[in-house]
Amino acid sequence: MDTRTASLFFAILCLLALAGTAFGLVLVIGDRLAPGGALSRLRDDVRPLAMPLAAIVAATTMLGSLYFSEIAGAIPCKLCWLQRICAYPLAVLLPIAAFRRDVGFRLYATVLAGIGIVISTYHSWIQWFPPAGGTSFCTTDAPCTEKWVDELGFVTLPFMAWTCFAAVLVAMLVLGRPADLADLAHEPANDLALDPEPS
Repeated sequence: MDTRTASLFFAILCLLALAGTAFGLVLVIGDRLAPGGALSRLRDDVRPLAMPLAAIVAATTMLGSLYFSEIAGAIPCKLCWLQRICAYPLAVLLPIAAFRRDVGFRLYATVLAGIGIVISTYHSWIQWFPPAGGTSFCTTDAPCTEKWVDELGFVTLPFMAWTCFAAVLVAMLVLGRPADLADLAHEPANDLALDPEPS
């Protein structure tokens, strides 16, 4: 796969993740506005998939960033590294949390994604609207305003990162409050361990 094809491929994945994020946000808002309604019931159906889907998005984001830096030759800037610091732990830990049904990881995922989305928002902004005097983050070797990917007129690497963080945040919202997660927090093995011993 050449770099141009890979860029388009990851851009399409980004749009799919963005659509899923918007759908999840609609479910959360609909549930808040009309508890017990159709959107609320649909949210209940989707809730068990929220963390696995967030794990897939985070892992794909990590693999994509490694492809562009290690294979395509893109040089990560300082802002890219800050986003990686937030994204890579999500890519490793979310799959584990999803497998173990560890809903307690929701808090940590929210913090990491929240920090990451602030950085990627700023990075996307300065790529779309480069400041005349540059930024304190930019260097000659790895300028933060350099667009290594520019698909469909707006999909850049920091925008892909932004989509990842937004998807994780919305997935954690879809999961709901801790009180809503009792039925997701038990693995079959744990349930069996709680059964009384046969007499």
